[in-house]
Order: sequence, then structure tokens, then C-alpha cells
Amino acid sequence: MMTQTKVERFATEYARDEDRLTGRDDNQSSIHYPTVFLFIGDKAGDAIEPMIQISDRKWDNSAGVMYVHIASRGLGVEVSGGEDSAARSAASARHGAEPGGRVARLVLPLGGSGDNDSRRTIRRDVHRKFYAEEGGLLELNRILRKVSSDIAEYGRLYASFDRIHLAVITRADDPLTVLVPEITLLAEAIFQQSFKSVQTDLYALISEREQAESFGYASSAGVAFLRELDYMQSPDYSFSAPLHVTEDRIAIEVTHPASPLFDLVYVLTDKNERGMSSFDEEDNYEIICHMNLLKNRKRIDSAGAHGMDSYNNTSLRNNLMTESGRIGFVSAGFSKVKRPNHSIALAVLYHFYRELTERMKGGPERTAAEKLAWFGLNTEAIEAQVDQTVPAAERLGDMNGLMTHGISFSQLKRMTLREAEEALFGSGCTAFFRENYERAAESAIRQLPDDELHDAVRQRLAAQTDTCFYHVYAWTNEAEEAGSVWPLLHGRIREAARALEAARAELEQKYSETVEAQSFQRLPLMDKHNVRSFIRAFFDTVYFQKLEVLRLETELRLYRKYEAELERLHAICKQYVQQLESLERTLREAALASIRRADDYIGQNIMEYYERVTADVMRDIESKRGPGAFGEERYMGSVTCLLEQGIEALAARLCEVCRDHMLTAAPFRQTFEEELLRRANVTIDYSNQEVLSRDELFKKLYRTLEENAGIHIRLLDYTHKHRYEEKYFFGDATSEFMRYALNEEETSRIYKLGCVHEKRSSGVEKLNMMGGFRVEDLMYYRNGKMYYESYVQNGYRFHGIDPGLLPPIR
Repeated sequence: MMTQTKVERFATEYARDEDRLTGRDDNQSSIHYPTVFLFIGDKAGDAIEPMIQISDRKWDNSAGVMYVHIASRGLGVEVSGGEDSAARSAASARHGAEPGGRVARLVLPLGGSGDNDSRRTIRRDVHRKFYAEEGGLLELNRILRKVSSDIAEYGRLYASFDRIHLAVITRADDPLTVLVPEITLLAEAIFQQSFKSVQTDLYALISEREQAESFGYASSAGVAFLRELDYMQSPDYSFSAPLHVTEDRIAIEVTHPASPLFDLVYVLTDKNERGMSSFDEEDNYEIICHMNLLKNRKRIDSAGAHGMDSYNNTSLRNNLMTESGRIGFVSAGFSKVKRPNHSIALAVLYHFYRELTERMKGGPERTAAEKLAWFGLNTEAIEAQVDQTVPAAERLGDMNGLMTHGISFSQLKRMTLREAEEALFGSGCTAFFRENYERAAESAIRQLPDDELHDAVRQRLAAQTDTCFYHVYAWTNEAEEAGSVWPLLHGRIREAARALEAARAELEQKYSETVEAQSFQRLPLMDKHNVRSFIRAFFDTVYFQKLEVLRLETELRLYRKYEAELERLHAICKQYVQQLESLERTLREAALASIRRADDYIGQNIMEYYERVTADVMRDIESKRGPGAFGEERYMGSVTCLLEQGIEALAARLCEVCRDHMLTAAPFRQTFEEELLRRANVTIDYSNQEVLSRDELFKKLYRTLEENAGIHIRLLDYTHKHRYEEKYFFGDATSEFMRYALNEEETSRIYKLGCVHEKRSSGVEKLNMMGGFRVEDLMYYRNGKMYYESYVQNGYRFHGIDPGLLPPIR
């Protein structure tokens, strides 16, 4: 599980860094004026972390963006930097800002019990408690003033401090939406003390998917907020309340003169115009970030330089305004086509690993005898070890100095050799041989390390690049005798056992022979000479044979010892191989799962294409650094040593080498169009007429962008009379695909078309905006009215203000 997490983190970090648009030919956009995202309600908090990640990827000066979350659960105030605060603090420091928290959270003491009785009046009660609980309002003042002060620390990140952009984000059915006017106007009042103007927009997020247990109440609460929003956006909307509180609890009126509360109101639901909810919820957060970039982009290259209209907020508002002065709401759709970097990283990691393991399994062909010699178990090596273990035969000469019992040759000559040894020496010879040979050999064997063979193999593996534990596993695999050393080793063990048995029989046969039958010099009447002559012959035959038996016993013991060690070594290597096979499955499954999550068209042929690319890059590295390059320390080093540390160590090193040496190679620096075109044709023979042309690719990409950028709202009538549209591309305006797309849009468009020029090769994004609709045009409002009216008739109170002030239910 840890390995899978590590691999996913590797791919996520690679994709994130690629999406940052930094380095190579890419660059990031920057926002011009300071920006604060104000999240109101418990449910709105889900958007904070995704939006931080999006802005960090897209905006060069994202470290200066502040996030404020006003919630209602529990008590207390928290100021934090989010999950990646350390990284963002470092980014802040790089831009000259002091490290600090960018996410400020305030939990107001407003929560109810959540039971049915509490739900009947929760929105109204929240509104009343907000004014009754002085502590909560004082903390709200403090936290907003702190945010305003903190923005000054990021001065170098912004081109101007004349204006601040305030983006209010909330979920329509959250009870805290009843406080949207109070919180928004207080924030504006505090920010106006530091900035010349505050531009405020509202992003209302709506869930249209029916909730099985609370769809009636949720719809009623959402409709209640939309009615209030309709009121807030009316030309004659005014507001005044003692919201500005000093440290001495002196309240000051905050006043809003007759005018719409928000510059623009964006309504984003989880269904598009066609009623489909197949897009990711994070697309709404992408829309919010891209809308803020449109409104507040630092001009690097003028759009006019590329013949494109730029965004004009005043023009958009004017086109959304009716004769009565009401400003229509806005919605949007977002889509992108880009390199599927997450999937690519995992595919390359998998194929890199596969190529490595194939190299590890390769190497020169060896005979069984050569394999056994590699382990140091060839006949010569074993004989040499026997020589080191068993003392040399020269020491047998010392036996001539043993004391003998007084016995004549005439008495000896009819005895067997065993009887003669007993008569001459008693147990002296046996004791001498046991002490000087048998025990010495036993001691030498005992002193051999239990893992002698394992240690020797580790040293050989470290010193040789053409052999690894894969070979050791195969050579010691009894289940697959075809390539293993076992048949030959077992044959030699059997030979040694037979030789020992024969030597023992020969020794026993020799002992049973008579003295008289032996061949040695005899002299008449020279009794003592004949005894000494026999003794020398006895030692030269019997004890040399005993020494041969001991050598054969020692050889067999060594073979048995190394046989057991080979079995243990095989178990270790088998575990390594199983770990590698498991890692291969993990990498493959991760890659395929990521590809499945990618768009079918954008994610096609990833495994096939990057199998070739990875192999080419590895061959290129080896051509420059030699065939064993990946065994060098600068690359993988010893895979065996990594496995000894655990499979996580190997996975970490794989990710590191893949990131530093594979994904930085030339084939990964293509534009997304080039990469996709090559990948689309990778499985097609060049003579095949079905090869995808560049124009056909562009046509598919263009269609994909437009189809996936459906507006995130369902209206009763698509073609309502106030409908107004604008569409914007985000990408390199000079690229071939962008020129194609812009040309396609020019042919028959009835909407404003713009392009945010970002010199980058990683992809293209499209934001479709549609505005001019009103509350009553929303299907969500139409469907929720009956619930709202029924709940009101049944005693539910949804509003903090007098419902009579609100516009009629349309």
C-alpha cells in the first residue's frame, strides 16, 4: 500500500509540476491586483484546497492569494497555511513575501442541533444569532482586518494595490448564505480602508442531483437564497447595519447605497445545459479560477498583438443588463485538452521498470558447470576448500614417534592390521588421528560462516553487472531443473557419497588383511627392523586411507552445507523476485487505472507509445554511458541492495531515476499536439491509409474542447432573449492548433471570442461564458419553488429579513 501511495505521489507531483507551466517553453499567468477568495458556509469549504492547487498551478504569483472560510460548526478561530503550507511559504519567500498562512478560518457560534425542529428556522436563527452574538461579529472583524493586513506582505507579487478583487463563494443550500450580505459588505468596508476600490463577485454553487434524504429541504433552502440574491442584485438594493466593530466593541454602521450588491453573480451547478452531470465537480473550481484570471490578468503580451479581443468586464455587464436595470446572472463551462501527464508518468515508470527487469534477466548463456563455478562450487574450488579444512598428510609422519608396546614381529605377522594396531599402539593412533585431523577438520567447518555462500554471492553480484539475483533465483530453482545447478550439484554429491562409501570399504578391507600379507622390507633375524618397517608401511597405507576417508567426509559435509545454503539463498531470491513481480503488477495497474480515468481520446495508445519511447530513451543513455549504465550509482545502483532495504526503497529509487533521467529526455518536450499525433498513429503502419493527419487531429481536439465546455446550468429555455455569450481560449495564440481553433470559431460565430495568450506547450483550455438569464429561468428554481412554498406553508422560516422585502416568487 505504501508503494502504491509513493507511485501515485510521483505521478501527481510530475503532473502538477508540468501543469505549473514553468521551465522549458511554458510560462504561467499572473494576476494584476490582490485577490481574496471568501468562502461562506460549511459546504463551501470543500472548494478551498482544490482552488489553492489550481491557482498554484496556473498563477505565477499565486502565493499572494488569500483564502477566508467562514463556517458555523463548533467554536473558535483557526489560521493555517493548508496542507502544502510549507511549499507555499517557500514560494512566498521566493517572491519576497514573508512566509505565513494563506487560509484563514473562522467558525461562528451559530450552529443549531440539526434536528427537524431546528431546521424549520435555522436560516432565520443563524441571522438572528449573528447579530446577538457579539463575539462572533468581533472575531469576523478581526480576521478580515488580519487578512487585509497580510495582503500587504505580498506587495512585490502584484503590479498594483489600487484595487482588490473579492470573490465570494458559497453553496446555495447552506444555511450561512443568509449572511452573505453582512459578511460581504463587512469585508468590502474593511478592504476599502487599504484599497481604493473593491470589485466583488459572487459564485453560487448549486447541487441539482437529487438528495435522497433531504431533497425537499435542500431545494427550499436553495430557492430561498436565490430569492435573496435576486433582491441583492436589484438596482435599488440598499443595506445598513452596525457590522464594523472596534476592539472596544464599538459598532459602526456599514452602508450600501442603492445598487446591486455584486458586480456579477455566477451560478454554477453540477449539471450542464443538456442535463448531464458527467463532468468533474472540480471543473466548477476551474471556472472560478479562470474567471478571476480573465478579470484580473496581468498583461504581459497584449491580446491585440495576436489579433484577439481581450476580456472587458464593463462590456460584459452592459450586455447582461436589461432595460429595467436588472443585471442577468452568468454561468460558464470549462474544458481542456492537454498531455495526460499523470498517466504518462505512470506508463513510463512501468515500462522503465519492465526494461530494467528484462535487462536483469538477460546476460551471457552459461552451462551448468559454469553456473556452479560462479557459486564457487566447482570441483576445483571444493577440493581447495577441503585442502584448507583437512590438515596436510605430512603430519602423519609424526605418528612414527608414537610409543609402541613390546611385541615381536613373529607375534605380529599372523595378526590382522586392526589387531596389530591394537597390539602395538593400543588407542594411540586413533587418538592422534582424531585430535590432529578429525577434530581439526570439524573445527574448521564449524568456523565457516552459516551464510558464507550468501555473502560471497552478494559480493559477486555487486562486482558484476551481467549477473543479478534473477539469475541466482533461476539457477537455484529446483522446480525448473532445466536451467538450474541442482542436477549437476546433486550428481556431484552422489559421486562424493559413493566415493566415500568405497573408501570406507577399502579401509575396512585393508584392516582385515594380515600383517604377513603386506608388502614391506623384511630381514631375517632382524625382528626390530621388521617391526619398524611394518609400522612405516602401516601408516603409509592405513592412515593415508583414513585421511582419504576424512577428506571425502569433509567434501560431502561441505557439499551438504552449501546445498542448504543454496536452498536458503533461493528462498531469499524468490522473495526478491516475488516482490519485483508484485511491484510490476502494482505499476501496471496504476498506469492502466490512470489511463482509464483519462479522456478516451486524449488517453489513447499511452501504453503502446511510451513503451517505445521509454525503450528508445534507455538505449540512448546506454549508448552514451555503456551497456551497464543503469547499474551505476547515478542511476539505479544495486537493485539487490535496494531490495534488502525493502520494496519501498526500490520504488522510491525507480521514481527518482525516472523523474530525473527519463521524463526529462527530448521525447517528453513535444507540444501536446505533436505528442498526441504521434501517439494516435503509433499502432498504425506508415503505409496504412488510416494514419491520422494533423488537420483531423485538430478537428477532433477542437470538437472535444467545445463539447466538454457546456455551460454548467440548466435553463428552461436555451435561447432566452437576454442570452449573451463570450468564449475564451487559454493557450499559445501562435501555435498551429490555436490558429486552427480560432479560425474555426471565426467562420460563423455570434459571440465574442477571445484568447488569453500563455506561451506554453502543455495544452489548451477553453472557457465558455453565457449570461443574461434570471432566477426564474433556472430549472433548479422552477423545480424547487413547489418545495419552498410548501415548506413555508408548513411553518418553515427561511429568511432573516422580512420576506415582504423580497421580489415576488416568479
